Amino acid sequence: MKFRLLIPIFLFTVLPILTFAQGKSESNAFAFKLKEPINLDGELDEAIWADPEGWNGDFTQYFPSDTSASKIRTRVKIVFDEQNLYIAAVMENLGPRKYVSTSLRRDFRGEQNDAIVFVLDTFNDKTNAFSFGINPYGVQREGLISNGGSRSEDLSLAWDNKWFSEAKIFENHWQAELIIPLSTIRFSEGTQNWNANFYRIDSEYGERSTWTPIPRNFSILTLAFSRKLIFEEPLKKSAANISLIPYTAARTSKNFLEGTEEELTPSFGGDAKIGIGPALNLDLTFNPDFSQVEVDEQVTNLDRFEIFFPERRQFFLENADLFDSFGQMRSRPFFSRRIGVDIDSATGQNIQSKIIYGARLSGKITEDWRVGLMNMQTATDEEAGVSGKNFTVMALQKKVFTRSNIGLIYVDRESLALDDYQQLFDPNAYNRLLGVDYNLNSADGKWTGKAFYHRTFESNKPEAPYSFNAYMLFSDIHWNWSFSYQDIGAGFNPAVGFVPRVNFRRLNPDLSYLFYPTSRLINRHGPKIEFEGYWNEEIGQTDRDINLGYLIRFNSFSELELTQKNRYLYLFQDFDPTRTGGEPLLAGTDYHNKTIQVEYKSNPRNPINLVLDAEAGQYYTGNFQRMTGQMGVRMGYLANISMNFNYARIRLPEPQSDADLILVGPRIDLTFSKKLFWTTFIQYNNQIDNLNINTRFQWRYAPVSDFFLVYTDNYFPGDFMPKQRTLVLKLNYWLNI
Repeated sequence: MKFRLLIPIFLFTVLPILTFAQGKSESNAFAFKLKEPINLDGELDEAIWADPEGWNGDFTQYFPSDTSASKIRTRVKIVFDEQNLYIAAVMENLGPRKYVSTSLRRDFRGEQNDAIVFVLDTFNDKTNAFSFGINPYGVQREGLISNGGSRSEDLSLAWDNKWFSEAKIFENHWQAELIIPLSTIRFSEGTQNWNANFYRIDSEYGERSTWTPIPRNFSILTLAFSRKLIFEEPLKKSAANISLIPYTAARTSKNFLEGTEEELTPSFGGDAKIGIGPALNLDLTFNPDFSQVEVDEQVTNLDRFEIFFPERRQFFLENADLFDSFGQMRSRPFFSRRIGVDIDSATGQNIQSKIIYGARLSGKITEDWRVGLMNMQTATDEEAGVSGKNFTVMALQKKVFTRSNIGLIYVDRESLALDDYQQLFDPNAYNRLLGVDYNLNSADGKWTGKAFYHRTFESNKPEAPYSFNAYMLFSDIHWNWSFSYQDIGAGFNPAVGFVPRVNFRRLNPDLSYLFYPTSRLINRHGPKIEFEGYWNEEIGQTDRDINLGYLIRFNSFSELELTQKNRYLYLFQDFDPTRTGGEPLLAGTDYHNKTIQVEYKSNPRNPINLVLDAEAGQYYTGNFQRMTGQMGVRMGYLANISMNFNYARIRLPEPQSDADLILVGPRIDLTFSKKLFWTTFIQYNNQIDNLNINTRFQWRYAPVSDFFLVYTDNYFPGDFMPKQRTLVLKLNYWLNI
């Protein structure tokens, strides 16, 4: 084990030193000190905007090519004073045209929207940054970029804060004006420069362009490529950043299966956000309520293991990267959805446990150090036989080399002692985790990777309670290859994490190549080969996948991918392949299956678009055909109507059962204005025999302040007999002090 650890640690340490950033010197942007007030109206008629000095243009294409100037001109100018950052942008066109906005709801995203986005790396670490964007109709988006922005998932749009903007549409251009309070963002007081980049998405020409050139094989969010934004004088923090967000809510529900009913019950609570110094933030929550969160989008589960559903609760999403960046998808040391969920001792079913309070301190200590501290307490439910839990999470991250970092994480779940113990916590019911992660991001963005070692601690002291992973990815304009090795012991048990399976070793190399033809139709295409193998000491090989694929991406943003899959798997325990209660296949049996998969995404800019994933071939002892997809219709920015569908046709020889699994989920999203929204989501799932309806009305009556009315209902699909019904009203208000 020690020898296996030395090799990846050596590679991860040496490679960043041997990698250099791009050497081409680029012009920087300058922010001038504002000497007169600005009227926020989108007109850009103030003297500071009329002055031709200080505008930044010459955007370069990122898509469909990265070797030429943008077809359409974009200009950006930034000024500041003691309280605010002011940004003006002018997006020119080749003539009169229409613009695409998928919705008037805040935090839009996607390649189909027209938008201008400003990326501000305020600590110059090329690892974390703030993102502010606006579209021609004045719809805002803001987010936090983490992990160097090397993947689209590195952008979190859950970070909400108060800032102000207006946009105007003219015959041959549109323009925007933004005011961002300096108290909203974190930076080192006295700094005189940030890293910055700006990018524009244009629906008319299918073009994305950037102020700092970015190679098209990298994410447009990547922070490896940026220029300096230099301020005329050092920045100062002149205002406190304290926000109070109280709420009041009322809830009524009825469980028809258990014959219980909850009368309309009012509740009160709230959050507080307190800026500590220039770079730390303290988040507090008391009696939090998550009623406005939508239901999860259900899936048809044909896998043997637990499925991961992402966190949707607002309190956990802000600065989540400090905790979520540890581990990886098969071994997460911390998963916030474990907080507020417990198991009923009588039924064995998951139930919601009341969260009493939560506190989180997160942000920068210095330019190289980040810290995250969280503590949350849930209540005891004696009727369900559930003891209250206390959750403590501590994360510490240190920047090393140019863009890499090393981090430590500690997770502790303690259970309150009931009658048998004369102390606060039950000494036999704790679960703790300690881990270290190294994240590699080379200066030029070509090398990324991760190595970690985590270990859990419990009173019963199981054998092999560890998780180890080493991963390396190389990417340039044509080649993309990666190598991953993972080892999870049989006793590894992160009770506040997410680990679908334990007791395995995994090897996963893959290789792909991309061609870039001179074509008006095809943007890039190329083959890919993947290998994934699992084994353990008791059985030997337990799973193996060898996949051969070919990807075609078109200039219209549409994509087509064809994959031939070859799979081997061994059953550890009896398993029903339909997960509907049929006769299971026996533990100890193994299977060789071959399938063909086709994935297609249509042009997202079209009013009607389609995402389709179809697979057919062998399935355990029989065969199956599976089709998953989404069809959407966009009616300007006022309405989005979509249909999620999932159909699996499984045919197995006796004594196993055949199955036709259907999951249908129509969704209607109406945006009457930038303040009024109504979303209705229906899900029919015959695998779990459930029909779910969730409808939510939202009125944003003030900046980042909302009234919600949420109705949720569950039925048996056959006779429409009700299962459970809930109605929630909630009002919150964002108050800056």
